Amino acid sequence: MALLVTKFGGTSVGTLERIKNVAMRLKDMKNQGHDVVAVVSAMGDTTDELIDLARLTGDNLSPREMDMLLATGEQQSAALVALTLQNLGCDAISLTGWQAGIKSDDKHSKARISGIDTTRIKEELAKGRIVVVAGFQGISPEGDITTLGRGGSDTTAVAIAAALQADRCLIFTDVDGVYTADPRIVPQARKLDQISYEEMLEMASLGAGVLQSRSVEFAMLYGVDIEVLSSFENKPGTLVTEVSNMEKQRIVSGVAGDKNCVRFALFDVPDVPGIAMKIFKALARENINVDMIIQSAMRDNRNDIAFTIEQDDLKKAIPVVEKVVQEISASGYSYTDEVAKVSIVGAGMQTNPGVAAAMFEALAEENINIHMISTSEIKVSCVIDEKELEKAVRALHKKFELDKA
Repeated sequence: MALLVTKFGGTSVGTLERIKNVAMRLKDMKNQGHDVVAVVSAMGDTTDELIDLARLTGDNLSPREMDMLLATGEQQSAALVALTLQNLGCDAISLTGWQAGIKSDDKHSKARISGIDTTRIKEELAKGRIVVVAGFQGISPEGDITTLGRGGSDTTAVAIAAALQADRCLIFTDVDGVYTADPRIVPQARKLDQISYEEMLEMASLGAGVLQSRSVEFAMLYGVDIEVLSSFENKPGTLVTEVSNMEKQRIVSGVAGDKNCVRFALFDVPDVPGIAMKIFKALARENINVDMIIQSAMRDNRNDIAFTIEQDDLKKAIPVVEKVVQEISASGYSYTDEVAKVSIVGAGMQTNPGVAAAMFEALAEENINIHMISTSEIKVSCVIDEKELEKAVRALHKKFELDKA
């Protein structure tokens, strides 16, 4: 039959009763003749609870030791799923990330998978076992445990599917697919039957929490089809695959909102070669990802530079920016985390003019001010006040008639 790699998120394994439901699903797949690898996240809020526990020790939280701690959440889930399968009469084994051969770089808390040695997984599959892998983790060249960042279990699953050349990667979550917008904000949001890698990558990077963006990168690079399904309902989900002609007819596929956003502004930056390099290289050294960047018009050989980062990186970014401001002789800086990013995504935007204008019109009609704008071939993003985000998402969903088939 088929080789299936599945992934079950924290909500899906949040209780022992839900773990039993996951085990029953996996057993059914095995009984249908499939080879099955299951990647699991930590139970429910376990990761947050472990972080809170670590904070009780003091302010000095070593990234290496935090990875040692946080990796235990997924290991707990993997062992419990394997034990449940065994008690259901199904042969199963749990593996940590490093036992499963997942290699990474040494960037603790945000490690990237560098390769997978599938020998152990293949050996266990050959014995007829369901292999349950702890997601979100790997091992560095120095032999240290690393974690892959929030949502890293998605990346684990897709990377294993790519390495094993699996027939499909099934991502089970608490929603039944990818929607045109967050249904909690837009009740009229519609589930998509299919979405292209490119569209999903943009949606994931712009705040749509269904898939981690790095998992979509892996899928696109290695041609792994992903299906996003509900853990709690047996019905078709959304297939993430190569773009088709049908998909390109859809001008805008979805609207995404992201509150995990901080806007920095550097004032009176000297307009000389190499200045931008100094600013953003300093941030890169601290593993701080910069998203949108805007440089204002020059005045007296100086200009202002604004950029956005994730809120999780704010504490690290402030001393870096303070130092850079002094080094480049800028007049100062400011930042605010009371902003958000709203975006429209669609493969059809490449061949349909006027999409950005329609977006700006929709925001203007709601009296929503735009602070920054960023575009790509299939995306337009705007930074706005955080308090306006839900209103903006609803306005854009209505403007592009995404509630209609």
